[in-house]
Amino acid sequence: MTHLYDDPTTFMEDALAGFLDLYPQYVTGVPGGVVRAQEPSEGKVAVVVGGGSGHYPAFCGVVGPGFADGAVVGNIFTSPSTLDAYHVGKAAASGGGGLLFSTGNYAGDVMNFDLAKERLEAEGIPTRNVYVTDDVASAPVEDAHKRRGIAGDFVVFKVAGAAADDGCDLDEVERLARKANDRTRTMGVGLDGCTMPGEDDKLFHVPAGKMGVGLGIHGEPGIAEEDLPRASELAELLVDRVLAEEPEGSTKRVGAILNGLGATKYEELFVVWTTVARLLRERGFTIVEPECGELVTSLDMAGISLTLVFLDDELEGYWTAPADTPAYRKGSVAGAKQSGPRRAELTEDDLKAEVSPGSEASKAAAAQVVTALEAMEKAIADAESDLAKMDSVAGDGDHGRGMVKGVTNALAAAKDAAQEGAGVAGLLGAAGDAWAGKAGGTSGVLWGAALRSGGESIGDVTGEVTPEMVAAAVRAAADRMSSLGKAEPGDKTMLDALLPFVDTLESEVSGGTSLADAWGKAAQVAVTKAQETADLTPKVGRARPLAERSVGTPDPGATSLAMCARVVGEALGG
Repeated sequence: MTHLYDDPTTFMEDALAGFLDLYPQYVTGVPGGVVRAQEPSEGKVAVVVGGGSGHYPAFCGVVGPGFADGAVVGNIFTSPSTLDAYHVGKAAASGGGGLLFSTGNYAGDVMNFDLAKERLEAEGIPTRNVYVTDDVASAPVEDAHKRRGIAGDFVVFKVAGAAADDGCDLDEVERLARKANDRTRTMGVGLDGCTMPGEDDKLFHVPAGKMGVGLGIHGEPGIAEEDLPRASELAELLVDRVLAEEPEGSTKRVGAILNGLGATKYEELFVVWTTVARLLRERGFTIVEPECGELVTSLDMAGISLTLVFLDDELEGYWTAPADTPAYRKGSVAGAKQSGPRRAELTEDDLKAEVSPGSEASKAAAAQVVTALEAMEKAIADAESDLAKMDSVAGDGDHGRGMVKGVTNALAAAKDAAQEGAGVAGLLGAAGDAWAGKAGGTSGVLWGAALRSGGESIGDVTGEVTPEMVAAAVRAAADRMSSLGKAEPGDKTMLDALLPFVDTLESEVSGGTSLADAWGKAAQVAVTKAQETADLTPKVGRARPLAERSVGTPDPGATSLAMCARVVGEALGG
């Protein structure tokens, strides 16, 4: 049970405030997370890690010499937003050597960190992304690229951070991070679920005498349930599963982590380690500086995982390199390449890209966007409860709340941008960032990216915004959603309403129909197609595991999108 909190909705922010007060010698707070307290040396590569909260000491606990240069901090078990990753990455990369992002291989993290990478590179900051895929239970070896990142995160982050502090350039840091990921394997089991702050029960329970095999670190149950064995038998299961993927050309030297998930006591870990160590040595392995403790947790989850990194001389040097962070210390970093004055406190205004003033025509178009967002905000607020019920049939019931938060914050950001004289591109970009940053979840990322892409398509024009330009912008937004979400028509997602909407809009506009009338006709098509998703079975997203339960209920994402299209059409006069 997570007993101590003030307001469950601000648990992460409250915890981060305490962390920053405790460790000012190590870290400085920036919008979206933390960075090292000292400015980097000139030319240093920055390694920024991140993900949702609830995993301490991952991720902010490993920021410091010999390890990460910064950490992006999301809400509990929720990916940080694109804007959070962008802010932390920009602040951390002030040495000028480029930036490496690394996090676990989860859909929300991949979307947000990829988008942040694009934005940073557009500003001239070379950026690479490495996603950790160590969990052997989450996909077969032939689909290793689909695996989750769990406690192996720690290995990849450690190697990349040590290499960056050793003076390696960005290409070399990326190569070593990928090499570490390719040679790292983890297997874990869950013994009981975790409790979110403010909740009175765990996310799941493991029956007495059982264990969940193949745990996740976001409160997920195991992939299968088996009888709970003695510690020595569990150790053998973990060793066998990890060694089954020993890479070719192994040196028989391994770094090891026996990791507790948050409620498994150190003494229990020590008991399991006794057998793990014996089995590894009996099978001819030399164990190099093993770690045993809580390194990548899941709030108060009871569970244990074994991580092995199959070392060569190169990786061993970085695995054993010194580090000094709030939660992890190893050797002496006296000779490490760090230094510089203490960083100044940074705000969002310090880190955000400048927005150029728009032309009069562009500002007029921006004002229409504000009107459209106002209509969307009212419609979504009125439908919040219905959308939540629709989503709860096969999802987690948060779609209504997420849409309300997204559009409300997008509207506020758009109004602020309009007051600053932004044109339509700048205003849509600000609205998109606010939507993605505040809504959370996959739909928040998709809506945010779509608004930004639509704005970029139009640009801050000097003449009239034509219907053809609007249609092209909506197509760009749809293409962005498609590429990020990796869904196709028929998968029961918002694309099942969006793509027919775009096709109709383009067809009507090309035939000479006015924008208002074309939009109105396209919106009618979207509403019909959203209703027809009731007959579909979800093939992607959180509803997929309960696919059959979803049949008969329209997709909430398609429904809310069609609703937005309809009211925007009404606002345009169609």
